[in-house]
Amino acid sequence: MNELIKVTTNEKDEQLVSGRELHSFLEIETPYAKWFGRMTEYGFIENVDYSCLDKNVQMPNGGFKAVIDHALKIEMAKEISMIQRNDKGKQARQYFLEVERQWNNPEMVVERALQIQKRKVQLLSEQVALQTQQISELQPKATYYDVVLNCKDLVAISTISKDYGWSATRMNKFLKQKKVQYKQGKIWLLYQDHAEQGYTSTKVQTYAGSDGATHTRPHTYWTQKGRLFIYNLLKEEGILPLIERGVA
Repeated sequence: MNELIKVTTNEKDEQLVSGRELHSFLEIETPYAKWFGRMTEYGFIENVDYSCLDKNVQMPNGGFKAVIDHALKIEMAKEISMIQRNDKGKQARQYFLEVERQWNNPEMVVERALQIQKRKVQLLSEQVALQTQQISELQPKATYYDVVLNCKDLVAISTISKDYGWSATRMNKFLKQKKVQYKQGKIWLLYQDHAEQGYTSTKVQTYAGSDGATHTRPHTYWTQKGRLFIYNLLKEEGILPLIERGVA
């Protein structure tokens, strides 16, 4: 089946369609914002049938313009297509029906179930690794209170990297080569022997996902003790911060 309109899935495995892409396919002459406003008058509900998205569109002059797009659930996309009462609308509706038929094919259902299970196992593995590091980071507090862990002196790896004129990617790669840290999913975690030294503090931050739901994302920050550890590690390699090289 040829892809007439791109169909994506969110974290809940719901099929979604870009409102602007559907508008373009249907060859609607009315400006998107005005047209979509009319469509919502048919009883569609925000955060139930669709969600709003911020999108940057490249202009003819090479610049970018911020616009509002909408992620439509496929049921809404089908209804909107039918409402148009023209050949393009009929074609889009038939396309979405076929997409749904393939999506609900027993083999596809089993495949998705396996993928969901795989993601759950991966997430559990990341959570266990993260909790292990957080426990290790808290252990020094059993004997003394490390003020740095809870003050503004916590710094991101990107800040430390700038001290050396490096990128965060380069610094993370160096620390990986030195067996200081490893990557678990999308986060960097310290190996156990380093995690117990009070070099880092892992904070969990919340953010709004494209599906409108609230999600959490862990971030690892370095303490001043950890910053000094990296300094000594780099110094052993003959690498000094810019300020000690006399670089402004």
